[in-house]
Amino acid sequence: MTTSLLIPRGTPRVQYLADGMQRVFTYPFPIFADEDLQVFLGAALQSTGYAVGGAGASAGGTVTFAAAPADGTLVLLRRRLPIERRSDFGESGPLPASALNGELDRLTAMLQQVAGDQELMLRYGDSDLPASPLLPERALRQGKLLAFDSAGNPTIRPPVDEEALATYVPPGAGATARPVRDKLADLVSVKDFGAVGDGLVDDTLALQAALTSAHAVFVPPGTYRIANTLTLGHGRTLYGAGQASVIRGASNGFDLIHLPDGYATLSGLRLEQGKAGVRLFGRDGPCVQNSLTDLTFWEPEVGLVFDGYIDPNFPCYWNNIARVLVARPSRHGVWLTRTGAGDTPNANRFHAVRVYSLSAPMTGCGFFVEQGRFNNAFFDCEANLWPQAEACFRVGSVTDKTLIVNFYAESLGALPNLQLDAGSVETAIINLFSAAAGPAILDRSGGQYTAVNAGYPEKNRLQRSRVTELVVEALRYDTEYVEPATGGLVALDLSSSVYLASAYGGAVELRLPKAENANGHAVTIKRTDASTNPLTVTEIGGPGPDGRALSLGNRYDFVTLVSNGAGWWVVAGNSQPGNAHYHDTPGLFEPDLNQQLYLVSAWSGAVEVRLPAPSAPHAVGRTVTVKKSDTGGNRVTVTQTGGGGPDNEAIALTAQGHAVTAMSNGAGWHILGRNP
Repeated sequence: MTTSLLIPRGTPRVQYLADGMQRVFTYPFPIFADEDLQVFLGAALQSTGYAVGGAGASAGGTVTFAAAPADGTLVLLRRRLPIERRSDFGESGPLPASALNGELDRLTAMLQQVAGDQELMLRYGDSDLPASPLLPERALRQGKLLAFDSAGNPTIRPPVDEEALATYVPPGAGATARPVRDKLADLVSVKDFGAVGDGLVDDTLALQAALTSAHAVFVPPGTYRIANTLTLGHGRTLYGAGQASVIRGASNGFDLIHLPDGYATLSGLRLEQGKAGVRLFGRDGPCVQNSLTDLTFWEPEVGLVFDGYIDPNFPCYWNNIARVLVARPSRHGVWLTRTGAGDTPNANRFHAVRVYSLSAPMTGCGFFVEQGRFNNAFFDCEANLWPQAEACFRVGSVTDKTLIVNFYAESLGALPNLQLDAGSVETAIINLFSAAAGPAILDRSGGQYTAVNAGYPEKNRLQRSRVTELVVEALRYDTEYVEPATGGLVALDLSSSVYLASAYGGAVELRLPKAENANGHAVTIKRTDASTNPLTVTEIGGPGPDGRALSLGNRYDFVTLVSNGAGWWVVAGNSQPGNAHYHDTPGLFEPDLNQQLYLVSAWSGAVEVRLPAPSAPHAVGRTVTVKKSDTGGNRVTVTQTGGGGPDNEAIALTAQGHAVTAMSNGAGWHILGRNP
């Protein structure tokens, strides 16, 4: 062999029950050569009539029959190797990796073969005390029952007297005798309805008959193969013996179990395959107060689906899920969605739910709340996913008040630990452990979330909050004094929030770092000296505050700047420049009030400057100056929308330099200054 095989854990044997049409059967374990696979039809070992594909592949392969085995025929595929050593490594000779890997692969396969044979044997338990394994002689045991004596050794007994078992009296004072039939009816098993549990026979009808006939149904240890969806109706319970009780879908083409109503309980089961392992939706009634506990899902397309469905009167609310593992899903682990016009799945509770890819590819998310409102809560949940998955936890666009507490996210890929889609609101995240290589919180919601000890680099994010009383022992600003002895360039590293600067020794240039390297940073600069030397604020590789070099010309001048990553912006200061607009087109001019000063030329014809109504939202509180700038004889007339003008009259500016300054208080435009 040029490459070694990966020998997965398991028994190298698989059985099928033929349906008379299927010709291709899969074996899910590796073989080294075609002859390593034995093919049985019933008890007969086959040597012709089929072809083996996939030898040498770690994932296994297929057996294709020339003619489909008859309906009801048991098809057994098993790996069978001669137990022998095929390699010999010479003393001090070469030790090729391929030969060593091949030998170790075969040794592992042989051990699996022996272990598989032992699984079929009747044997003592590992913790049992020594006892004789010998049966009584054939002539002695003929027609007798096998039993064990007081030492635990095999012995024989005559057939049991059935009359002695007609009644049952439990131990304890006050106990009463009951017919054995009644006692046995206390627990209803799927095997009471014909289920076999060998992983081969289709047990669908038997399981569904049990769920229809009894309110509580037990699934004993075994593997129960189903070919259609089981329905767990209102108030019904289906429970098993843990991982030993397996319900396996024949394919991923259908959901394994539906809960279309409320107050049902599903627990203690291992569910394998399925388009969805369990789907909860309000088809027959409100899908509420269902309980799903101590379940594992293996290799479904989606593990758990909560569907708002089509009728708002039958919602999917208040369901409880605890101690659940979804392993190797191909799409999502847990999915909250809505396939019709029903309400969103709301107020469902998830505790200790874990989604684990186990290196299997998946295309979706560990948890995807696509649609859901009002306290869908996830406590102590975990997603450990395939590197190319979409997100460990995704909160979709139709969500409100999703609660995520103590979530564990992990992946070797760069997928988001938690993704918030645009449209999601009021998501609360507390104690997020983010071990995936992508962003801790990928926020596309516009900040519509609250985070406590979650995210990176900011660990906390609070929405609008009211603090009744906040005690801060000391609120300090780090302050740095800058005074070059002879002036010159000073590069600010923003290690302080406030810089007190002096240009007493000569002209000073304070140079800010590039805005993109200081996103979100705020800094205040104040001039302290009274000299005539200039003090300017500039930016490395950029235009500077508000796109220009800023000067602090006088003592006590200051400016506060904020970087948004694209530029430095002035947000406060005591010496801000004014802004003006020049207009020279005749006729009606309606200023937008975005400038303080409007210089208007009527050289080409008379101009009416019509101010907005004083009650307009963009006018209330505004002060504006209109000034005639040309020397011609045409008038500039200042009016207002609705008639009149400042102080209830149209103001005529007839000569160059004539101006009027007015302010709106919401009720009218009032003149603050006028020339003449």
